[in-house]
Amino acid sequence: MFFRSRPLDGQVDLNNVCRGDGLLFVRDGVGAAGRGVTATVDESRLAEVLGDLNPADGTVPPPGHGPLLFGVVPFLPSRAATFTLPRVVVTKDTEGNAWVTLTSDHEADLTDAAMDSAVADAVSGTAPGATSNSFRVEPLTPVDEYLGAVVAARDAVRAGRLLKAVIARDIAVTASEPMDVHAVLLRLRASFGSSYRFCIDGLIGASPELLVQVEGRTVRSHPLAGTAPRTGDPATDARLAAQLVASTKNQVEHRVVIDMVHDTLLPWCSYLDWEPEPSVVTVANVQHLGTSVEGALAEPRPSVMTLVRALCPTPALGGAPSADAIDFIDSLEPMDRGNYGGAVGILDTRGDGTFAVTIRCAEFSADRRTARLFAGGGIVAESDPVAELAETQSKFQAMLSAVVRP
Repeated sequence: MFFRSRPLDGQVDLNNVCRGDGLLFVRDGVGAAGRGVTATVDESRLAEVLGDLNPADGTVPPPGHGPLLFGVVPFLPSRAATFTLPRVVVTKDTEGNAWVTLTSDHEADLTDAAMDSAVADAVSGTAPGATSNSFRVEPLTPVDEYLGAVVAARDAVRAGRLLKAVIARDIAVTASEPMDVHAVLLRLRASFGSSYRFCIDGLIGASPELLVQVEGRTVRSHPLAGTAPRTGDPATDARLAAQLVASTKNQVEHRVVIDMVHDTLLPWCSYLDWEPEPSVVTVANVQHLGTSVEGALAEPRPSVMTLVRALCPTPALGGAPSADAIDFIDSLEPMDRGNYGGAVGILDTRGDGTFAVTIRCAEFSADRRTARLFAGGGIVAESDPVAELAETQSKFQAMLSAVVRP
């Protein structure tokens, strides 16, 4: 396969490149958007496809630009990840530089005219207008079954069989008319611009949690665990944040995640550093305990996907010990998570990339008339089932506020 890249002049909005039928992975305006499909890649062929991409005109774009694969990693480690190589990908970096890349199986397809057409199409997208719709919201996981699973998980922790288990539930949004995914992405940007917003094959969301990022030798992660609501009142939110930091239950839940991320990344690193105490990370509807982790990778340097597979799912979405918690969830939780709780992101030909934890998300049907939303929470010995239910209700608001527009 071949690619051709050129810098883009002027401003480009990655959301308008993606629109409602493309690909998107972006945070604070930095990331990538794609249109069309050159190849759909099974995880086993990743290295082959990445190694087979050659610059048609000899131009090699700078790091962070060029051909990219957009990938979704399911929650269960036994399920294969899938990746898409877009025909056209537009990338933006922290300096505001943008590049467009065209890929094809045939070098002869990458003409000047084809590049001009790709650029024109990429920058021609505009924001959608206002629309109205009617919606029905209903639980898919029965609430009593969810509460029963929470009690079972709490009892397993108290009995010493687990340190932590994450129990989730799902709801469905059904619309009378097709939902406008482009509009949903723009509403997510307005409220969750500093989250990792994504749109890949009907999976749309805004995740606040960085699973892992590899840039050259630098590796980063920002695990989140422990949650409190936000009300919009500064005094109340500050009080809730202080209670979150002081909460033994939330600190235990968070510590389990940090220890796993640290212990997993450390063997790959020449050094690894992390914040001594968690900080409060706020998003529009909730606030979390978060700890930044950063290090330098040793040689031979692993690809980002190697680290994704080593980390995914983290105890923030699975539990600990990991294998036992995943088996517990798979046998007890009254739904199939699919991609929820896994990872979503992008990777390049160098093996660099960024993957977020697949939370605060929805799976849209092909006709865009239904969306399946997910939310969960970490269960430890002190967990209260009713409080856990309330936490999921707070977490659902991230997507509900973007999807439901009467």
